[in-house]
Amino acid sequence: MSRDWLEQHQVVLYFLAVAAAAVAGVVSGGFAELAALAITPAIAVLMYAMFLQIPFLELRQAFAHRCFVGALLLANFVLVPALVWLITLPLAGNVALLAGALLVLLTPCIDYVVVFTHLGRGDSRLVLAATPLLLLLQLLLLPLYLQLMLGEQADAAIAVRPFAEAFLLLIVLPLGLAVATELAGRRSNLAKAWSAGWAWLPVPAMAAVLVAVVGSQIADVVQQLALLAPLLPVYLAFLVFAPVLGVLSARLFRLEVPAARAVAFSASTRNSLVVLPLALALPAPIGALAATAVITQTLVELIGELVYLRAIPALVKDR
Repeated sequence: MSRDWLEQHQVVLYFLAVAAAAVAGVVSGGFAELAALAITPAIAVLMYAMFLQIPFLELRQAFAHRCFVGALLLANFVLVPALVWLITLPLAGNVALLAGALLVLLTPCIDYVVVFTHLGRGDSRLVLAATPLLLLLQLLLLPLYLQLMLGEQADAAIAVRPFAEAFLLLIVLPLGLAVATELAGRRSNLAKAWSAGWAWLPVPAMAAVLVAVVGSQIADVVQQLALLAPLLPVYLAFLVFAPVLGVLSARLFRLEVPAARAVAFSASTRNSLVVLPLALALPAPIGALAATAVITQTLVELIGELVYLRAIPALVKDR
């Protein structure tokens, strides 16, 4: 098995991981408990492995494509939040479902979106280069969006400390270690070998995160299907309209076809694996159901990504 083989077959591996974790999580309570304990360390390892693949010390050239960055930011932090506010209005009567849906739909993906962008014939390098900016902005803006969209319910649903702890543990620490590793690699062959070894891990780490997340939460999803039903039209509406907003943003900035597809995939793919610990950290009456709402979006989105692989290239056709 080679690294190239892993990258070429990673989508199949992800779906197998989800299927296996779903079965194990439903039939074994012990597995679900172990999977829940593994979520945070698994995500931290994934973030470090992903960050090691990004040449942080050479990002100036990547960000020279200002039109792409402008379209990406307009889609993810202006157009999509407006869409999310509109489609989640029917959830206002259930603060747990609303909080979970807002957490996941307001945060653009920074990991497997790169894979699906590549498979959908978009410019995955641009998405990968924009990852640090997307991470920083979504975590800075998320509390503001939640405050605005939850309204009077925000005080009951939002706690600053869990957000800060998750940001430091899952973002700042892996990011700092990755940059330090890249700096060390310029002077040390050992550091270069270390980075080369970790280059194998993004795909297995992503599969491990999916196993931990789905395995720990799938039983709750199954048990609360009736309660979670109002989320389905919300998530389906997002699947339909988010890529359209991404394409609109790309056209406003007159992007080339591969870059436009990249914006569409970014606008449509959400950051469920990173925000799950934030949902779990919400106050006790809200946290469990909010986390289940996040996982429900993941399951819907993974199916939706298969549709996007054909739909987005059809929306943004080669000239």
